Amino acid sequence: MRTIGMLAGKGLYPEAFVEGARRQGEPLRLVSVAFHGETDPALESKVDVLEWFRVGQLGKLIKFFLREGVSEIVMVGQITPKNLFEFRPDLRITMALAKLKQRNAETLFGALADEFAKDGITVLPATTFLDHLLPPAGPVLGRELGKDELEAAQYGFSIAKETSRLDIGQSVVVREGTVLAVEAFEGTNECLRRGGALGKGKKVVLAKVSKPKQDMRFDVPVIGPDTIRICAEAGVGAIAIEAGKTLVLGWEEATTLAKKLGVGVIALAGE
Repeated sequence: MRTIGMLAGKGLYPEAFVEGARRQGEPLRLVSVAFHGETDPALESKVDVLEWFRVGQLGKLIKFFLREGVSEIVMVGQITPKNLFEFRPDLRITMALAKLKQRNAETLFGALADEFAKDGITVLPATTFLDHLLPPAGPVLGRELGKDELEAAQYGFSIAKETSRLDIGQSVVVREGTVLAVEAFEGTNECLRRGGALGKGKKVVLAKVSKPKQDMRFDVPVIGPDTIRICAEAGVGAIAIEAGKTLVLGWEEATTLAKKLGVGVIALAGE
């Protein structure tokens, strides 16, 4: 039986991956690494094997995967950004990170992938088994966008592509040709709150895109029910995502919330 390992962070992503893996038909054994303070404990009942680690214990978790016969893994679920920089690294990850000239999500996870490869473990795309959650171009959830919102969405999309190219952030909040907030280290939710406060609810749009030449093994754009909820709370009425490269998690709940809260979601064609 094929065995796939999971590096499971926070949020709905790990559970969505498990559901996608189980529904595709091939018998699979799922072995998960969970992180204290990040992973939902409920995941333990949904996988075949789960063991808890703290962020930074690279050598220990690689030994765990090898012991369980894992040669393929996926990285699913966010690790709180500050924990990527404040963890207590073991010797193996310390040596790997010492070679990095820049430290951001892409370089950190890339270094991890290289270390796994040294032990014969391949990091699969983070969208493995989740193609059904990558919407194509067109309306996705909630109401249709008005003309002004659509123009703002297209403008925000182009700006977000540029900020992601510069490795600043993959989300921006815009209104009528004005950039209100750019995502950086704080993450999308705080970007939404800042931008919404400045926009005062007038045709404010969130644009969220993939990076140019996005490494689909990690840092894939994601939205879900929390995104919809925070948009509504912040006065952001519409969301533009990149078609085929943005995961929509918690689809049923997100659909219900978008309709109830009056938030429109559209997927725009990217690269």
